[in-house]
Amino acid sequence: MTPRVVLVGSPGSGKSTTGRLLAEHWQEGFRDTDDDIAKAAGKTVADIFIEDGEDTFRRLEGEAVAHALREHDGILALGGGAVLSLETRELLKAQSTVWLRVGLADAVSRVGLSGARPLLVGNVRGQLNTLLQQRTALYQEVARVIVDTDSRTPDDVVAAIVAALEVAS
Repeated sequence: MTPRVVLVGSPGSGKSTTGRLLAEHWQEGFRDTDDDIAKAAGKTVADIFIEDGEDTFRRLEGEAVAHALREHDGILALGGGAVLSLETRELLKAQSTVWLRVGLADAVSRVGLSGARPLLVGNVRGQLNTLLQQRTALYQEVARVIVDTDSRTPDDVVAAIVAALEVAS
C-alpha cells in the first residue's frame, strides 16, 4: 500500500489545503504527517520544537513519514522539512511525489505571522527565504511532478496536479 500522491513543499505552499481538496476530488483519504506527529506526542508541533528541540521533532517526523508511506493509500502531505532526511528522500523516490512550489511573496502572505510555525518565529520573510534556499534542491530531487502555486487558487492547483499526473502516468 502506498499513497496515491505525496505532497511536499515549503511552509505556505498549500500542502494541507491542496491535499484535502485533492482527496475530495478523488474521494480518497487525506493524511498530514504533522498531525500524526502531534497526535503521537500529545502536543503541538510548535510545543515539540520548544520543549524537546528540533532534533527530537525530526526523529518523530522520520518515523511518522515512514509509517504513513507504508499504511496510507490516499493523499499524504508531509511537513516542509521532511525532505531534510536522506532516509525520507530515498523513500519518496518510489512515490508519486508532487512538489508544490511557491515563491517567497506568496509563501509569506499565506503563512502570515503564525506562531504555529516554530522555524518562522521572528523575521518570517527572512526565515522563509532561508528555508526556500536550503530546501529547493531537495524538493526537486524527490518530485515526480512540480506544480507552481503562486497566484493560483487551491482549486486551480488541484486541477494542475490532476492534469500533470495524467501526463506523467
